[in-house]
Amino acid sequence: MKGARSDAIGAGRARARQLGIPFDGEAGPLNAITDVAGVAVGFTTLIAGAGRLEVGKGPVRTGVTAVLPRGKLDDPVFGGWYALNGNGEMTGTTWVEEAGFIEGPIMITNTHSVGVVRDAVVAWTNRHRSSAPGPSDLDWALPVVAETYDGFLNDINGFHVRMEHAFAALDSAASGALAEGNVGGGTGMMLHRFKGGTGTASRRLAEADGGYTLGVLVQANYGAREDLTIAGVPVGRAFSDLMPGPGPDLSGGSCIVVVATDAPLLPHQLKRVARRVPLGIGRTGGFGANSSGDIFIAFSSANRSAWNRSAVARVDMLPNGLMDPLLKATVQATEEATINALVGAETMTGRDGNTAHAIPHDRLREILRGYGRLLEQGS
Repeated sequence: MKGARSDAIGAGRARARQLGIPFDGEAGPLNAITDVAGVAVGFTTLIAGAGRLEVGKGPVRTGVTAVLPRGKLDDPVFGGWYALNGNGEMTGTTWVEEAGFIEGPIMITNTHSVGVVRDAVVAWTNRHRSSAPGPSDLDWALPVVAETYDGFLNDINGFHVRMEHAFAALDSAASGALAEGNVGGGTGMMLHRFKGGTGTASRRLAEADGGYTLGVLVQANYGAREDLTIAGVPVGRAFSDLMPGPGPDLSGGSCIVVVATDAPLLPHQLKRVARRVPLGIGRTGGFGANSSGDIFIAFSSANRSAWNRSAVARVDMLPNGLMDPLLKATVQATEEATINALVGAETMTGRDGNTAHAIPHDRLREILRGYGRLLEQGS
């Protein structure tokens, strides 16, 4: 097990903007979901073993990602969710839909580890209710835990994610810089048949639009090679090589996206935000394939202490007519976070010698330059 935090968000492989890839909108200081004040993210990354698959022994290429909307403070946030295509799982969403609140962490892992991570969150939450705004007898939880499939590289039926790994992701969650690519729940994932994984980005609205911040974190694991699009360029068509192999074609894939904002949005408005995520995915070449689990959740860190079981709560709400800049920011940040997951990932070989190749930065830059879509250094 190894941690996945970094002291500098650009540590390791370059991020998309550092490669000269152009994106619309103004990013926050970290260009990460943690630009939204109070949001904390933690990872547990599990990489062990090599060679032939032995179920229960490995190789292991998996992990857990934890997103804490208010850090360790137990103060539920308004939330909304949306599924573009439902061949996937995100637990707890019926209660989010009913109550309008996300009442704990948002976790992402692999498909067959949802249960153990959910159980771990229940145990962790009941140990960390010291600052709960409600009665102290509230000892139940309906955790939000999502997944994508990493069985091409990982011994997914070996159940290597255990409760202590979820605890580690939760306990390590912090604000500030994040690592990307082969980290946390994204460790064993692929994107447009290159290596994929975890990515993040943010947008800061102009003061005239409220000055709000919106951040996105993705676990990207989808897409056919020929559909990969970056900055409007059909990049995937230029890469007939570096296909994953051996193993089956898993280009249907899935994508989990978490959107955070400090804008004062109510649950129905946050569902509207979540519904804009597919437009960002579409810019990269995703389309919600039949076998894809594309599930998105959004929350607002505004309206502190709105969750109250015993008194009337008064909340602020941004008018619907002023939401357009946030909706656009969602599309922009989702696109960039997805490309950050792609360019931040490194080549990985897992079970049975299956290999997912990293997209070569030099070749990517040359392709974009040929289309006049590369921002040269100093431009």
